[in-house]
Amino acid sequence: MGGRRRNAGRSAQKKRRAGKGNEKHASSRPRPGPAQATVAIPPNFKPLVAAFSRERAVTVEKGWGSSNVVLKVRGKIFAMLVRAELVLKLPRRRVDELVESSAGTRFEPRGDGRAMKEWVVLRPGGADWLELAAEALRFVGVVSK
Repeated sequence: MGGRRRNAGRSAQKKRRAGKGNEKHASSRPRPGPAQATVAIPPNFKPLVAAFSRERAVTVEKGWGSSNVVLKVRGKIFAMLVRAELVLKLPRRRVDELVESSAGTRFEPRGDGRAMKEWVVLRPGGADWLELAAEALRFVGVVSK
């Protein structure tokens, strides 16, 4: 019986090495490429998607919330729409500037007062979303290389 058990384990190892039985993990990583057509894009986020989805390394994906949409470069989020507000990843100094000028607020995803230092929230109709999203793309694109 002992030999039988050992062989069963080896069989499972061979399947894992061959990539069988691990489909969940293999398909969970998005591949870089053009925007994914299956994502519902809110109207106020469409100009950003149109501008950045042409970039080869940029993908458009559904975020974790019901209406959240994210823009990623090489698998890293640089812009997302959360409750109709644009959230961008920018250098800490740039976030500080935007907060001090009242152009944005710090992103607190948990709502417990712990802000993320490199993320800023912009309300619709405020600062130039396209210009700041381009800054975020450059920042995250350089950081993730």
